[in-house]
Amino acid sequence: MDFLKKEWTNILLIGLLVIMVIPQTRKPVQIFFNRIVAFAPGITSEDDRDKIENYNWVLEDSEKNRIEFKDYQDKIIIVNFWATWCPPCIAEMPDFEKLHTDYKDKINFFFVSNERHQTVAEFFEKNNYHLPNYKMLTQAPNPMQGNTLPTTFVIDRNGYIIVQKVGSANWNSESFRKTLDKLIAED
Repeated sequence: MDFLKKEWTNILLIGLLVIMVIPQTRKPVQIFFNRIVAFAPGITSEDDRDKIENYNWVLEDSEKNRIEFKDYQDKIIIVNFWATWCPPCIAEMPDFEKLHTDYKDKINFFFVSNERHQTVAEFFEKNNYHLPNYKMLTQAPNPMQGNTLPTTFVIDRNGYIIVQKVGSANWNSESFRKTLDKLIAED
């Protein structure tokens, strides 16, 4: 019993390391920890905001229709680059689902993955998500190019990126919803 009292932290650490090494347990643990540490995304100060250089970006929706990003110029847009194999991406999907349910008629959502549409559709069906899924046919416009998943951009009607978040976040937070409500009200 004295051994357990003295070594409980080491035993816990070794147990956690073992869990992180086993592939079947690693991903759920990573998702869980990402959900715990996710905070509301920060708003970029007006002086530091980048502007979309152009809207010449072609996407393909889940029905294999060609989507021109330029058709969404002058609208509020949320673009999320993600993948079904990415634990931080998976961790923030429930928040995006809630946000999309409440704002889909006011904001244009683009969930962009380089995976096959069928792979994403199966993931969405398994998790009961109803998010609009896209695949890139051409390169994203500057400054939305990057390789880190997840990366999310919130773009105002004037093309300014008011949020640029790399990593998971709590997109369903009260403070972020207030930010969206303010953007919607600015007509």
